[in-house]
Amino acid sequence: RISMGVQSWEPELLERLGRVHSAPQAERSFHILREAGFTNLNLDLMFGIPGQSIARWERSLQKTFGLAPEHISAYCLTFEEDTEFFQRHQRGELPQDAEQAARFFERTMDLMDAGGYRQYEISNYSHTGFECVHNLAYWLGHDYLGLGPSAYSTIGERRWQNTPDTSRYIEQLRAGIEPIHFTEKITDQIRTAETIAFGLRTSVGVPESALEGWTTELGALRCEGYLEQENSSIRLTAKGRMVADSIAELFV
Repeated sequence: RISMGVQSWEPELLERLGRVHSAPQAERSFHILREAGFTNLNLDLMFGIPGQSIARWERSLQKTFGLAPEHISAYCLTFEEDTEFFQRHQRGELPQDAEQAARFFERTMDLMDAGGYRQYEISNYSHTGFECVHNLAYWLGHDYLGLGPSAYSTIGERRWQNTPDTSRYIEQLRAGIEPIHFTEKITDQIRTAETIAFGLRTSVGVPESALEGWTTELGALRCEGYLEQENSSIRLTAKGRMVADSIAELFV
């Protein structure tokens, strides 16, 4: 599986995002990968970019559908602190409208469904059988091993991050030292919180047993149309996925 960070098919928006590649380069790269025999390709796209309209976003999605990747990740532009984007946002150079972002997300879900892509996580859509196993390991609380500088791993009750500095990482390996930057124990409290917060992002949902003691909150969210139950799992409805982070915060 190969994932490509296309972000947008429009030169103006790529420039606004500070990307150095062009849309034609991204498309050529996609075809090169196909010709090389790769049968599981993901394209990353971004919506909520300042200056991007719903109509422009729809055209980007239709362009992507025409290439027929097996998987599409569609993320809303976010502004993380200590980044150039955040600073530009603070200066008013990159404004963002929360209500407009919600409309983008709603339209994304509709078009993906119509295009044959199943939403199995808040930002991820795929053809049946092409869900990202790597990401599902995070969201469903499975063990995973990360290799290389900065990589995270979780095995059992232990989580750790490798040294982020590449030179130091190599030096420690050569010296026979485990290149660990930090480590933490995953307590029952942490695991429960993560099971709920991450599980609610997926179409699988959260085991009902993990939400014991939250009867009042569950009842209210069901009445509002944010949650639904299938067998022993609680999951978000389409309406609930619009405010997934806010709902998760109620339980953690």
